[in-house]
Amino acid sequence: MNASVDFFLDSNVLLYAAGGKSEAADKHERAIEVLMMDFGLSSQVLVEFYVNATRQGPVPLSPDVALDWVLQLARKPCQAVDSSVVQAGVDLARRYQTSYWDGAILAAAKRIGAKTVFSENLDHGQDYDGVTVINPFI
Repeated sequence: MNASVDFFLDSNVLLYAAGGKSEAADKHERAIEVLMMDFGLSSQVLVEFYVNATRQGPVPLSPDVALDWVLQLARKPCQAVDSSVVQAGVDLARRYQTSYWDGAILAAAKRIGAKTVFSENLDHGQDYDGVTVINPFI
């Protein structure tokens, strides 16, 4: 059983934190602030972070550095994406007309007990079945 958390982070917040000050400096600073909060994430978020961190940005992270980030982040409460999270993600994606991936983020956040998801990818202020999305960069 996972511990309940206040916030759930989407991979885009982590990517800004890992990206360094030269790339989107204001978003980098805000992402670092968010990392100081009581947050959780999911195995999906860890995978998305690793894949994108090693492929995107002016200077992608090396696989070793990205893995170090993943290992540190995995110390936080982390919701596995099991078949029940997949099913809940599909249901949420259908209900709110989002991608499956966003539905799975919402389902994992709800499962881990988060009331708030920090993300750029969903509608700011929208309540998705008891989980509110906040874009921390606006």
